[in-house]
Amino acid sequence: QVQLVESGGGLVQAGGSLRLSCAVTGSIFSINAMGWYRQAPGKQRELVAAIRGDGITNYADSVKGRFTISRVYAKNTVLLQMNSLKPEDTAVYYCNAQGVKVTPGSERRDYWGQGTQVTVSS
Repeated sequence: QVQLVESGGGLVQAGGSLRLSCAVTGSIFSINAMGWYRQAPGKQRELVAAIRGDGITNYADSVKGRFTISRVYAKNTVLLQMNSLKPEDTAVYYCNAQGVKVTPGSERRDYWGQGTQVTVSS
């Protein structure tokens, strides 16, 4: 059974750093893309950063230059290094795995993690 296990959230002061980690567990054949989304209270879930299988990355304008997404392909893991954090980065961060195949012939499915809270105090 495929699961996404997140870690690394917490409370940090403005200007500080956190690193989020997400591991896809279970029997995995391939994953197209992995990414991080966030949802603040009263707001819609939004893309923070994503990384494709070929290493191409995509960032929200609000985090460019501060956040870095990376992927450990051999461990089906995605990392999000968050620097220069701001109070407006406060949200629940969700890991996403797109186009997951558990066997060569299986259908592609998307999966979500349970979410990890990031709180940035001013």
